[in-house]
Amino acid sequence: MDEDLDRALEGVGPRLRALRQQRQTTLAELSEGTGISVSTLSRLESGSRKPTLELLLPLARAHGVTLDELVDAPPTGDPRVHLRPITHHGMTMLPLTRRAGGIQAYKMVIPAAGRRDEPEPQTHEGYEWLFVLNGRLRLVLGEHDLVLTPGEAAEFDTRVPHWFGRADAEPVEFLSLFGKQGERAHVRARPKGANSQVS
Repeated sequence: MDEDLDRALEGVGPRLRALRQQRQTTLAELSEGTGISVSTLSRLESGSRKPTLELLLPLARAHGVTLDELVDAPPTGDPRVHLRPITHHGMTMLPLTRRAGGIQAYKMVIPAAGRRDEPEPQTHEGYEWLFVLNGRLRLVLGEHDLVLTPGEAAEFDTRVPHWFGRADAEPVEFLSLFGKQGERAHVRARPKGANSQVS
């Protein structure tokens, strides 16, 4: 039992280094995103520091993986990372990149429904870029009410009131790129009573 645990913990360092390098993130950037010192991160990756739950939880969040994947994944040397989809306000978001402190890319899927959702424009700091893959995406941006079709893109300052959803009853799939402020608005659960809405 102890040997199995030791083997699992020995594999954490190489996995942490592989995840960070795949995202082209420096130790300093990861330190800023997790609150863990650069020296501690370096020792964790080299295996000279034993991983603890307090250290692994913020690292799993920063890399977009579960704690189980971080600890139990076999040390195969496979650089692929299997990111988990997030379902929020009826929309499925599949993270395509997880770079701490950098631009985040998501594939967004809004499923088919019997009626269109009513726009609830919101604002937040940041900038966003959308590219429609399938279906028709309705984008309400300030005074504009647009319908984007496959192959069309839009980019905008998210301080302008904005909302997006299905243009009709059919599902829509699109790519979305945004920074830290956008990630907070789209992905993280907002506290009860907060006025901001997810786009």
